[in-house]
Amino acid sequence: MLSVLHIENIAVIEQADIAFDQGFNVLTGETGAGKSIVIDAISAIIGERAYRDMIRTGTTKATVRGIFVQVPELDWFAENGIPYEDELMIQREIYLDGKNVCRVNGQPVTVSVLRKLGLQLINIHGQRDSQQLFDEDYHLQFLDAFSGTEDMLEDYRSKYDRVAELRREIQRLTMDEGEKLRKMESLKFQIEEIRRAGLKAGEDDALEARRKLLQNAEKLSDGLDGAYGALCGGDESDGAASLLTQAERALAKIARFDPRLEELRERVSDLMYQVQDAGEELRDKRDELAYSGEELEEIESRLDLIHRLRRKYGATCQDILDYLVRAQQELDDIQFADDELVRLKGELKLAEIAAWEDAKALRQERKQGAERMTEQILQELRQLDMPKVQFSCVFTETELTSSGADSVAFYMSANVGEALKPMNKVASGGEMARIMLAMKNVLAKQDQVATLIFDEVDTGVSGRAAQKVAEKLRQVAGNKQVLCVTHLPQIAAMAHTHMLISKGEREGRTYTTVLPLDKEGRKRELARIIGGANITEITLRSAEEMLAL
Repeated sequence: MLSVLHIENIAVIEQADIAFDQGFNVLTGETGAGKSIVIDAISAIIGERAYRDMIRTGTTKATVRGIFVQVPELDWFAENGIPYEDELMIQREIYLDGKNVCRVNGQPVTVSVLRKLGLQLINIHGQRDSQQLFDEDYHLQFLDAFSGTEDMLEDYRSKYDRVAELRREIQRLTMDEGEKLRKMESLKFQIEEIRRAGLKAGEDDALEARRKLLQNAEKLSDGLDGAYGALCGGDESDGAASLLTQAERALAKIARFDPRLEELRERVSDLMYQVQDAGEELRDKRDELAYSGEELEEIESRLDLIHRLRRKYGATCQDILDYLVRAQQELDDIQFADDELVRLKGELKLAEIAAWEDAKALRQERKQGAERMTEQILQELRQLDMPKVQFSCVFTETELTSSGADSVAFYMSANVGEALKPMNKVASGGEMARIMLAMKNVLAKQDQVATLIFDEVDTGVSGRAAQKVAEKLRQVAGNKQVLCVTHLPQIAAMAHTHMLISKGEREGRTYTTVLPLDKEGRKRELARIIGGANITEITLRSAEEMLAL
């Protein structure tokens, strides 16, 4: 149950703390006062989408915090490594840069993880639900939610996925003879072209490195010659190695007179050997640098061939070789397609039989669920002053799909003597509001969600029907916490807790406040809803009578 909602810097709400109670809570106020903002804030803490446009102008972030009590020990806690507590605090911060920070009892979670928790805490029903009731694409989802066929549907889908996979594979291998020959000739040409090139993995990198070396060989040769001459000498001068040798010999002659010079001689000796070694390496490098113009031409020609292949088959020699493997596999598949098709078709037949068995079992379970759901919805509608309405789930058998082999549509007749027709063709706005309330109440009995929110679901309802809707919401609040945004005095009068959403201006800014109403405040708010801004003694008496019922 949602106990406290804290809102900070969301739209025109600078800061508000709202305490909800058990039972039936209503929120009323003038159009545009900010009632929908409260619902948006609740949506945010249960993981629904939040937009940076929600952030109050002039601030950098918005914060919503909700405290839930009497929370059941859901599997969600163990699955996400968060210790279970029956009192839960959820906080979400929304930043201008689009970043969202979500925490459950102080521990960070992602929005998707938060949403999985939120779906088990609160159900929000609004105008979109009515639109879905009109849309037959959603009817099967409603029926499955009531019938509890999720596990059966998951088992079926695993079999259907195998059927779909086999069908795609068969389609891939099925082609006419002309197409088959063209494809085989193309693959054979590609395979022969790559094989004839005799590529090796990494060959392109090695060739490009060698080409770079050869293109700069003259500079390299001059540099090596200069370095070698400096170390080992030449016709015109001694090198460093010769000079170090002379120095070592000179020190060796005098070290016997002063033992302290022996260490210095050893250091010079080490330098002499290092320079001699370096000179030999330079000589070897210079000898290795032998090249010819023919080698460079051969490398250029080879790289040109590789470049042409890379344009066709991949960015590197390894990519081209990988393509060769795939092309050979595809050619083998086509050449042996007839045998493979026979095998796949046999496997498909068995897979379809298994899928159809599950689909028929799923259909049977759905039809039984449809009977129960129809009976319960009609019972709810009779309580909502629609005693003559007829309702039915109409099944149409289809081919195998990801949802089974059924199409389901809700049909109804609101008047005696009228034939059952698709709901979107016969239901008025007021009837649809009551049908939605009936269906949501029936579905709510199937889950453990403690809080139901109805966001202006009373659109198009008035008079006696409004009274019935109010009584039904009050009845639902006997087992669930109910929050309702409404414009109807009949519904507001039935609430256990009444919140007024009002909007005002201060220092050139718009502010929305949320205030709990006492009995006198409720009477004046009901009078406003009944008669508008001009509250009279008559409207006040009417409001008082409604509260006394």
